[in-house]
Amino acid sequence: MDIGSCWKNNGQPCDGDVTTDVTRYSEMIINPSIEAWCKPDKLDSCPPYHTLPNGTLIHRSDRQNFPYDAYHIYCSPGNAEHLEEPYNLCDAYSNPQPQEILQIVPHPVWGDYGYPTRKGEGWIGDSRTWELDVGRLSQALYFYQDPGTKPVERRWPSIDLGTEIYVSGNEIAEWTVSDFDIIVPKEDKQLS
Repeated sequence: MDIGSCWKNNGQPCDGDVTTDVTRYSEMIINPSIEAWCKPDKLDSCPPYHTLPNGTLIHRSDRQNFPYDAYHIYCSPGNAEHLEEPYNLCDAYSNPQPQEILQIVPHPVWGDYGYPTRKGEGWIGDSRTWELDVGRLSQALYFYQDPGTKPVERRWPSIDLGTEIYVSGNEIAEWTVSDFDIIVPKEDKQLS
């Protein structure tokens, strides 16, 4: 699952200015051969914070509590002015304008949102139905914003499901999805 959006580092909506707009992606990688690059000794590949379902923030330097194995890689937007060191800037391989990418891998911390919790779940031979709370997870994931700015109201207009071959020497991928529904719960509206 790959969700994408765009907002400026100050929380304002994108307006087509490719110098200040930032395309942002969150991706779950289920290929069991992929290892997390985020490690206690490689903090530049980790987001600065992990958020628990109750809203508690865990800094990436907290070796006892930060779930390093839940994150494949995080890269910061190249136009961010207040990045916490160490950081890893997203390259222009797939998008020449500033972008921010957060890739997660199966781990118990994602179970509360319905996502795979162990390697191999959702992969070949595991054909169960998944009900993912994509919206709630996307609100919990770290994305850069300039200090002192109003938190952005995250909207994810792009949802992709499929395969991506990052660097390849002529590989072919086959991806099968038997059914895909997007369920948007109705908002409770109180009458005045």
